[in-house]
Amino acid sequence: MTVMYRAHRVRREDRVDGTIILTSGHDMGPVAAKTGDWLDLWARKAPERVFLAERRGDGWREVTYAETRHVVRRLAGGLVARGMGPGTPVVVISGNGVDHGLLALAAQYVGVPVVPLAEQYALIPEARSQLAHCVEVVTPAMVFADDGERYAAALALPLFDGVEKVVAHNAGPNMAALSDLMTSDAGVDAAAERVGPDTVAKYLMTSGSTSHPKAVITTQGMMCANQAQILDALPFLGDPEKPPRIVDWLPWNHVFGGSHNFNMMLANGGSLYIDGGKPVPALVGQSIENNRLMGATLAFNVPVGFAQMRDAMRSDAVLKERYFAELDMLFYAGASLPQDVWEDLEAMARDVRGTVPLMNSSWGLTETGPACLIQHEPTHMSGIVGVPMTGVAVKLIPGADMRCEVRVKGPNIMTGYLNDPEKTAVAFDEEGYFITGDAMRFVDPEDMTKGLKFDGRISEDFKLLTGTWVRAANLRLDLMRDLAPLAADVVICGADRPEIGVLIFPSAAARDMAVIEGDLLRSEVLRNEVAQRLRARGAHGSATQVARALVMSEPPSLGDGEITAKGNLNFRTVQTRRAALVDRLFDDAEAQVIRP
Repeated sequence: MTVMYRAHRVRREDRVDGTIILTSGHDMGPVAAKTGDWLDLWARKAPERVFLAERRGDGWREVTYAETRHVVRRLAGGLVARGMGPGTPVVVISGNGVDHGLLALAAQYVGVPVVPLAEQYALIPEARSQLAHCVEVVTPAMVFADDGERYAAALALPLFDGVEKVVAHNAGPNMAALSDLMTSDAGVDAAAERVGPDTVAKYLMTSGSTSHPKAVITTQGMMCANQAQILDALPFLGDPEKPPRIVDWLPWNHVFGGSHNFNMMLANGGSLYIDGGKPVPALVGQSIENNRLMGATLAFNVPVGFAQMRDAMRSDAVLKERYFAELDMLFYAGASLPQDVWEDLEAMARDVRGTVPLMNSSWGLTETGPACLIQHEPTHMSGIVGVPMTGVAVKLIPGADMRCEVRVKGPNIMTGYLNDPEKTAVAFDEEGYFITGDAMRFVDPEDMTKGLKFDGRISEDFKLLTGTWVRAANLRLDLMRDLAPLAADVVICGADRPEIGVLIFPSAAARDMAVIEGDLLRSEVLRNEVAQRLRARGAHGSATQVARALVMSEPPSLGDGEITAKGNLNFRTVQTRRAALVDRLFDDAEAQVIRP
């Protein structure tokens, strides 16, 4: 019987300066040299197994491993024939899709870096400054989009002058069809021979939550090491009798969807069914339909996505049966899974199969490949991100109340940012540990095997005028819970002020209760409800007591950098761009300020 997971085993070193070093007690398993080795392996061992699939009409367009390798090698031949290599990246401006995946693998097969960008940068005119910045950083030789008509305006921008434009469908003037690249595989073997662990596989852009996006140099070795580390923790992924299968929407321009999940399927001979939906009101129906059509063995999602799926399954027995019938693992990321959602999913799983799948999470960043910590033992508590993965050293620098700054070192960590030596230099400490900017706490300080819990971004902390520290990230999560479903998001304010205030981006439900009055929403019903919710939080100290709030009328602007490609708020930019609103928030004469 295949082992589902390895028990946590942690080594701890306590230094005289108080620093703590944690490493895995397990040895690291074998590591592939490059992603092309995985493709060659599974095309030989399981040629008829589906690797990639996407919706087509009432069913799926499915591509097997043998078909994938055939197309990849001929696309790679087209890149080689153009003289492309490590210095001629391919930028992808459209979202997840079979053709995107085939071209990305073709480029990696012969050592051409791929740069997947958020499709919002191309489709939303106000966000094209971000597109221009990314293109300027990576200087591509080719740009790919799935649909020449949908992306025509972006492809016509002057920033792509002199860049070859390739599309999968609806080629317009000055565009080549993807099929035109598929000539032969001449020269592919020689080019592939030069690809190794140090070859750049992709440049992944950071979210831009604190500055313009930076291009993370992501090597073949980083990605291959991370998959070996994941398999060390979760041996069941390598079960030849039950290869993994996912129905996944997570975008490939992010490290979680594009490196963690995509490569997990490729490394283990799995199948990736691309979900064109998302956990937003307009698209969640597509996700529900896709999961009803195809069951998965692993479920990856953000907490709101799991909550939406839970809600749908309450009245859809067919969906519930299909969702849980073969599910081995349920993996949440981005934030803690609300305990009620966790418990409901456990109960639904028991209804279908009598057992509960492994419910877990991990932690990492774009710069770390991504996974560095993973919870790979069963637990009934949400929010635990686990213990160090094999080969990773975690440096913890304790602060007040044992809240620890986290730094990491390992074979899955980047060497630096492309063309940015200054930011690269400050990203690492004197021992070569990557400075993550995140904070952690021990689940049990007396037992390292219980793992760590995420405790916010250190850069988001601030002091009140009284000198009291405010842990803004944790407070934001609490408020999102307390203000649900009225708040789409919140921005915690109060640096060098006497008390905490909050700017609220309203949900659709909150907008329906109010009218727009300049920069704010006005409604006595909404005002009273928010005030009551803030009062109901009970008595708090000044570090967590929210004393005032405003509900804003204007949504966050992607073009002005208030919201990142991930959909996360850039809190610093919001407060800078809306400085006048922050001043009004702390003006006792402002009539619209909501007080608990």
